[in-house]
Amino acid sequence: MPFFAALLGWLLVLPGGPAPAGRPALHAYHASITELRYNAAKQQLELATKVFTDDFERGLSAGRPAHVDLQTAGPAGALLAADYLRRTLVLKTPAGAPLALQFLGMQPEKDSYWLYCKVPLPAPASGVQIRNAVLLDAFADQMNIVNAEANGQKRSALLRQGHEQETLTW
Repeated sequence: MPFFAALLGWLLVLPGGPAPAGRPALHAYHASITELRYNAAKQQLELATKVFTDDFERGLSAGRPAHVDLQTAGPAGALLAADYLRRTLVLKTPAGAPLALQFLGMQPEKDSYWLYCKVPLPAPASGVQIRNAVLLDAFADQMNIVNAEANGQKRSALLRQGHEQETLTW
């Protein structure tokens, strides 16, 4: 896991060139990070996913007649984000039963957004199947790092084109 943390640190600070006025700087790499925690007391998974603003806007804009600008989209931006995450961040029980992702909201930062979700569980969990295809359709080099914490154990996965899914157990 230290490797993934160091990698993400570098990916989130490497500049890619000057930014348009009022917009975040572009970057050389495409990555997201998802922090997943198993809350046994509430019998749910709690997720926080961090994405670069410009990358996420590109993913949200795909197939739309106009570019999605999250700074000006208002409540429609959150609806688009929720729909996008439900399609690209899919969780299942270890046996393969689908789990419903509930979008809670999003929080802007300087050049990124945190996207918050929860997943109610039908029973106590010993693991989860996760398919993280966030922005894989927009960037061939996209890397999606997943860090999971459950029952005092930590697990990590690096998901990318050709390896979008993994089962994490605890």
